[in-house]
Amino acid sequence: MSKKLNKFALIGLSAAILIASVEPSFAADSSVFGTVKAKGIELFKDVRDVIFILGGFGLVGLALGAIFGRVNWKWFGGLAFGLVILAVASAAIGYLTGDTATTADFADTLT
Repeated sequence: MSKKLNKFALIGLSAAILIASVEPSFAADSSVFGTVKAKGIELFKDVRDVIFILGGFGLVGLALGAIFGRVNWKWFGGLAFGLVILAVASAAIGYLTGDTATTADFADTLT
């Protein structure tokens, strides 16, 4: 038991020293965190688009099931609820953070 306690104490002490020794100017470096933020937003938008496409195929599959009288309402409810949460997630993140980078940009794509 004491070896386990010593390991936890060593890990805790090293974490405390690491946190105390980090200079605050490292956190203010916007180039690193700006890049991480931009990549995270890009990843979120791309994953959201793929999930919407797959959800559309799921809705088509459920519609075919409805045509043949085999509707699974649990699947429909789960798919609809998941797509609604995904659609609202970007607006909720934008509202909570005050940043509009994750919200959908509705613009004229023909020009």
